[in-house]
Amino acid sequence: MLENRKWVIIGVFCLVGLAYLARLFYLQVLDDTYSLGASKNSIKRVVEIPYRGQIYDRNNELLVYNTPVYDLYVTPKQVRIPDTTAFCRMMNITLSEFDSIMGLAKNYSALKPSLFMRQLSKEDFARIQDALVDYRGFEPVISAMRTYPAHTMANALGYVSEISRKQLDNQDIPYYRQGDYVGHNGLEEQYEEQLRGKRGVKFMMQNVRGVNKGSWKNGEFDTLAVAGQNLITGIDVEVQRYADSLMVNKVGSVVAVEPESGEILVSVSAPTYDPNLLSSRSFSKNYRALIKNPYKPLINRPIMASYRPGSTFKLIQALVAQQEGSLEPNMVYGHAGSPMRCHCHGGQNLRGAVQYSCNPYFYHVFRKLIYHNGETNTFKASAVGLRKWHDMVEKFGIGQRLGVDLPSELKGNLPTVDDYDKMYRGQYRWKFSNVYSLSIGEGELLISPLKLVNLAATIANRGYYITPHYIKGFGKPGVGVPAEYLERHETGIDRQYFLPVIDGMRGAVVHGTVTPLANIAGTELCGKTGTSQNAKRGHKFDHSIFIGFAPMNNPKIAIAVFVENAGWGGDAAASVAALVAERYLKRKTEAARLDQKVKAANYLPPVTPAKPSAPVPARPRKDSVRKDSIQKPLMTAIKPKPGVVPGVSGN
Repeated sequence: MLENRKWVIIGVFCLVGLAYLARLFYLQVLDDTYSLGASKNSIKRVVEIPYRGQIYDRNNELLVYNTPVYDLYVTPKQVRIPDTTAFCRMMNITLSEFDSIMGLAKNYSALKPSLFMRQLSKEDFARIQDALVDYRGFEPVISAMRTYPAHTMANALGYVSEISRKQLDNQDIPYYRQGDYVGHNGLEEQYEEQLRGKRGVKFMMQNVRGVNKGSWKNGEFDTLAVAGQNLITGIDVEVQRYADSLMVNKVGSVVAVEPESGEILVSVSAPTYDPNLLSSRSFSKNYRALIKNPYKPLINRPIMASYRPGSTFKLIQALVAQQEGSLEPNMVYGHAGSPMRCHCHGGQNLRGAVQYSCNPYFYHVFRKLIYHNGETNTFKASAVGLRKWHDMVEKFGIGQRLGVDLPSELKGNLPTVDDYDKMYRGQYRWKFSNVYSLSIGEGELLISPLKLVNLAATIANRGYYITPHYIKGFGKPGVGVPAEYLERHETGIDRQYFLPVIDGMRGAVVHGTVTPLANIAGTELCGKTGTSQNAKRGHKFDHSIFIGFAPMNNPKIAIAVFVENAGWGGDAAASVAALVAERYLKRKTEAARLDQKVKAANYLPPVTPAKPSAPVPARPRKDSVRKDSIQKPLMTAIKPKPGVVPGVSGN
């Protein structure tokens, strides 16, 4: 019995020994994990940053491309510098700058690489490459600097810069490292995931001095970097640059879209700056200078500025009132009974009221629309009518974010019944006479240029719009376009109601509120002028607005122009819009006289220290009767939301 137990015990020991031997054979012969770990001192893991995707306009002209540069990383624990003074002289930095950079690197991590110097040109890197062998702990990584050959669209394109610590900490899936570049603002941020590509990894053997000795195991464990996707936009860069030239010495914006597709053709935010300023080693210096600029060039006005739409809003009033049945195209209103004055003679029908921008006409239209319900109490009828009005206006994209493919779009303001209940401290304590300024686009309304060009595109399409967007495709047109930029948004307004409005818009350009020079032959421009009350103290003139489309039938371009502090909408803004439409449709500028006039105009307000004060409506000019504006301040003009300065920022 004892003899049998002895063999059992021996067998158990043998089995355990065989198991250990098998495991050791697997770890030492079959599995490379521990071999790789043990080789860390001689094998270096090199991350390959892919080239960022380039950006093109609709005609395949480059807007953004990559220039190869080198970034120098440092690992503090590994740093060996025999002569710090000589090193600083080689790198063209001071000893204090060296100490500051090394201090930041050590605070980040003594064991992990962090950025020491960015964007060394090929020539600079060639000068120091051999000498770097004598300075351990420094690692060059090939990178790319964004270059903007068109020198335009700075705000819409955005920029690429070093990732912030907050962004590093907030990553859902760890991808970026300290010192990596990431898109900020504009299309660079919006399409960061597609533009950045996919990283690659190489394992390199090194000697004791850190000199590369070739690929480890013939690259068996290497992965290739995949370049980012090229973004094709709907921008027409030739027209874009021309629009830029028209907005020199002006503050405002020009936005144009293709009505059928919703693709943005032109996106000007004035004053602008060269996007290359934020794509260099002088980023911090240039960025600080732009922030201090009193004309705020870093604000992307097409999506971030909010203005009162002025008389351009009359187009929506006309469409909504017709759909509701409170207005017929041949219905005539005079000036009697209206607190608003007008430059035109009374007795206009809808076409004439749009053509001459008759304020009393749209006062009566809005009044009848608000009271077009079964309520006999004027306070209740006003609340019921305004709620219905709000719901119908909202379908035009007003008072909400349209969803353009840029970050930081602001929604503006479309007042609600609840807003007025709070304002007047109770339900049914206000009525039409308190809100009639909405009839001509004043009061509490705040609309961005993007929303107004969307309104122009909606009218051009006779009832629907596609969300304005910059993307036309990845790699080639139509590829990878998000579904929301292919969807039609119906306004609920029947097609026939657009026809008299469009007739009036065409009349406004031919012999209405638009300066005759803007009626350029061969464009068949239809438009509506507006003069937005400028609520900032110290400004003599209001904002000039124009929206329109061309040609009248089968429109190819819809456009909205804001020129701040330029006064009458039929002059400054309409002239810019007409020239941009002509350049897009004809591919040349024939209206030379108008071109010279617009380029010579200077509407930049003087830069003076502004005292903090509450915004108030600007008084109209006394020296002339302006078209598209009221002749006295509206009694019912109500303060915008706190923090909202029309023409500069939005809510």
